[in-house]
Amino acid sequence: MTAPAPRRRIGRVLPPAPVRSALTMVVLTALLYVVEVADVVSGQTLERNGIHPRDTGDLDGILWSPLLHGDWAHLAANTVPFLVFGFLAMAGGVRQFVLVTATIWLLGGLGVWFTGGDGSYHIGASGLVFGWLAFLLTRGFFAGSGRQIALAVVLFLVWGGVLLGVLPGQPGISWQAHLFGALAGVLAAWLVARADRPAVAAR
Repeated sequence: MTAPAPRRRIGRVLPPAPVRSALTMVVLTALLYVVEVADVVSGQTLERNGIHPRDTGDLDGILWSPLLHGDWAHLAANTVPFLVFGFLAMAGGVRQFVLVTATIWLLGGLGVWFTGGDGSYHIGASGLVFGWLAFLLTRGFFAGSGRQIALAVVLFLVWGGVLLGVLPGQPGISWQAHLFGALAGVLAAWLVARADRPAVAAR
């Protein structure tokens, strides 16, 4: 007789395996730095593989855009929130993290591809950062979790100001990536809460 698989804890705010999750985020962040080194060595040619709006020949830029950055300052600005939000987004386990990240990555990128300015190209992990932040800010309200709402309040007090980045008007800033990343993060939070409802009802 086999033991039943452990139930995923609904409403968790920290990953079930925090050390492994932290190491995973360190590795993912290191990958961004390796890509930036490769971009510098190539003479900044890699970063041209970002999202070129409405160019059907460059749709694969949606896949590469979050890995690319314009310079070290751009990457440095994304590093801490990338680490923190990515770590916290693993609270539901690796499978949920992958699905949430894929939703933000693909839908956020498509939003940029459809709405970005003609002749522009969009790169950077900030779309993921905004998506994870929006996911963390809203999941507790969809799930009815007091702990997740409390965490959302703390995150908003610390990082809420960055949400102004969804507004147009800052030269050189892809507000489209911020906006559609955030919208995709809210959608991911709703989908996660909806998927969790049967698990909650079964208890």
